[in-house]
Amino acid sequence: MAGNTADYISHHLSFLKTGDGFWNVHVDTLFFSVVSAVIFLFFFRKVAKTATSGVPGKFQCFVEMIVEWVDGLIKENFHGTREVVAPLALTVFCWVFVMNAIDLIPVDFLPQLAALFGIHYLRAVPTADISATLGMSICVFALIIFYTIKSKGVSGFVKEYTLHPFNHWAFIPVNFVLEMVTLLAKPISLAFRLFGNMYAGELIFILIAVMYMADNFLLQVLGLPLHLAWAIFHILVITLQAFIFMMLTIVYLSIAYNKADH
Repeated sequence: MAGNTADYISHHLSFLKTGDGFWNVHVDTLFFSVVSAVIFLFFFRKVAKTATSGVPGKFQCFVEMIVEWVDGLIKENFHGTREVVAPLALTVFCWVFVMNAIDLIPVDFLPQLAALFGIHYLRAVPTADISATLGMSICVFALIIFYTIKSKGVSGFVKEYTLHPFNHWAFIPVNFVLEMVTLLAKPISLAFRLFGNMYAGELIFILIAVMYMADNFLLQVLGLPLHLAWAIFHILVITLQAFIFMMLTIVYLSIAYNKADH
């Protein structure tokens, strides 16, 4: 039983990838990231095409509530031009939420479906892959640099990371190290926070599924209420993690855009 359990967990934590070693592509992560984006775009495009100024449908109301909510957060936290940041925040929240929500699908369903097509390894939750969360956070990092330069100019950008917190040329190396640590900590913490929470959630679902394989009938029966209880709680987790990723993105970009001169 112990051997079967270890093999079962290891199998569910293995990616479908193009090769071995560091330089490989997690095909399942890419596939479900694209699928999540298509789902988000499909429903929002559908609402945009069928939107009416009269009495809106329930789904249109729901989408309008999300858009207005995100727009309100942007107005409160970002004081620059919002043409890019507002759609970005909306996309981040919805896309991350859909990717997180894949975790609610029973852990054996998609891998067994893939096995029918000769695919032996499959992990369906993109945000439980550090490669995906780091990829998104690197994009946020690039935007932080862009908005810092946009608001302060190249010279202001250099001053931000060489003359702060100690405004003296002798402390430039110290300032640079301190500011770079602070700067790099933002995308790294952003990526690992989302990855850690979603990986833990996925692992708990796998461990609960292991209970169905137990020889003890009581453990098998106990697995169902535990599965339902964790799934209900996990709805809050996936929503909260999408909100945190979006909110931190807004805050980081706001800090980059509104830095004071030194």
